[in-house]
Amino acid sequence: MGLFKTSNPALGQNTFSDFARNQYSGDLIDASARMTLSGTVNKTGILLLCTIATSAWIWHSFMQTEDLVLAGPALLLGIFGGFIFSLITIFKKEWAPVTAPVYALLEGLVLGGLSAFFELRYPGIAFQAVALTFGTLFAMLMLYKSGLIKVTDKFRMGVVAATGGIALFYVLRMLLGFFGFRFSILSNSGPVSIVISLIIVGVAALNLVLDFDFVERGVSYGAPKYMEWYAAFGIMVTLVWLYLEMLRLLAKSRRR
Repeated sequence: MGLFKTSNPALGQNTFSDFARNQYSGDLIDASARMTLSGTVNKTGILLLCTIATSAWIWHSFMQTEDLVLAGPALLLGIFGGFIFSLITIFKKEWAPVTAPVYALLEGLVLGGLSAFFELRYPGIAFQAVALTFGTLFAMLMLYKSGLIKVTDKFRMGVVAATGGIALFYVLRMLLGFFGFRFSILSNSGPVSIVISLIIVGVAALNLVLDFDFVERGVSYGAPKYMEWYAAFGIMVTLVWLYLEMLRLLAKSRRR
């Protein structure tokens, strides 16, 4: 079962295990109804277009008014709606052809709103964050396909542990924030804060490698066609995280 492990909650440890058992037991899915690599790439492209569409809409609205209050409802809809639809997609994978595009549209509201907010303070930062995110995506893909980064059990365990630690810290930081505690060393633009952001960006990038490996295994086990949408959704979850961390890192460097 360790072969299926990934730190991305959307691409969990047991996602493809049932399909693997079906294959080895002789209960095979028709070839035309199986998940393919090209199909997953196409679905990922569709989700990206959905995200870009709503991002562009809220970006334009915010830039015209420069009023966060007016964009606030759409931003909140994206935050809470995206969270809800991500959970639905994770627990009801067969609904992914519908829920994954909805998730992407909602996340676009979040990314577009936050990007516009940062853009007003630091002109050009949004384009830099987008370029760095996609540059990292293609770099990780090339490193994975070339074999320079091999996804071993130790590699998985390390990335999973690091991602879990970051997630735990985020939750702890949020809970302590309700009681007035602030981690100023992490929100300022000091060297320690920037180094921590670089580490988080690095962990997010390594999650992409796990996602690529996981998708490849799903294809090899003959998962059903709807898993293309689900796998694309999982990659989008990582890309959203990576982009937000890039945005935060660039904002810190601009404040120096």
